[in-house]
Amino acid sequence: SARSAIKVMTDGILLAELQHDPQLRKYDTLIIDEAHERSLNIDFILGYLKRLLPKRPDLMVIITSATIDVDRFSEHFNNAPVIEVTGRTYPVEVTYRPLTEVPDDLDEEGEVVVRDQTEAILDAVKELCAEGTGDILVFLPGEREIKDVAEALGNLSEGPANSRGGFDIVPLYSRLSAAEQHRVFAAHTRRRVVLATNVAETSLTVPGVRYVIDSGLARISRYSVRTKVQRLPIEPVSKASANQRAGRCGRVGPGIAIRLYDEADFEARPDFTEPEILRTNLASVILQMAALRLGEMARFPFVEPPDSRNIKAGQQTL
Repeated sequence: SARSAIKVMTDGILLAELQHDPQLRKYDTLIIDEAHERSLNIDFILGYLKRLLPKRPDLMVIITSATIDVDRFSEHFNNAPVIEVTGRTYPVEVTYRPLTEVPDDLDEEGEVVVRDQTEAILDAVKELCAEGTGDILVFLPGEREIKDVAEALGNLSEGPANSRGGFDIVPLYSRLSAAEQHRVFAAHTRRRVVLATNVAETSLTVPGVRYVIDSGLARISRYSVRTKVQRLPIEPVSKASANQRAGRCGRVGPGIAIRLYDEADFEARPDFTEPEILRTNLASVILQMAALRLGEMARFPFVEPPDSRNIKAGQQTL
């Protein structure tokens, strides 16, 4: 009604509000979006709501995501009903262009074609430029790879290989200033090739994208128990992340997604990205939970609880 208030906030703000309003009396409905990202904050909120709902039966909770593990989430909330909503997306043609290509007629003289990632992206950009108009979104694992590809594309952007009048190169990663990041939303007339980390996978939507080139890689934070160091190794993304990336080019019209790996590689990947709680230093998580007054980790109703041995190791570290 006209008296309804809709508040849009980050997960961190909601966690902070729990400190002075533990029953969340200000709200009658909570919508938790992008729940598949499974950050620590999301898992804290889901566990807290699991405890709160019996005390607040009037509270409506809606958990949404394009690539959610519906069975696991439904089970966590006492077999909550699952509603599938067909998104307003266009068909996306997915093609595989692995870095290592083996010719069908490989004989004694035949050669296996091995390209590096930058060469494969250049080839894919040339191919997509010939397809039609529309921007191209390229997913890369990190800032260094983005700069390497941007330098290589600089020679191509004005060259004759692109028959449609060149393109602009727009990098997008978290260390850029706010003004540089907002370039991706600016109005433009020339085609753009946006070189992004997985920040463009779910955190923001790049407008006007008709084509996606997916390296299939991302930097994923992971704690090494052996070295006691939180690392950022480059790893293959899950099927859910790959599908989320491909879906980015089906927003404004039929799209094409080129994956720089083969279909067998895709099928062998895990269905969903491992949640942060299973790949982080639990010592820091124990401290966060203490600061948020969420109680003991071993008793907290996580969607996927960490191993008890890792919890003990975190307590010993502290």
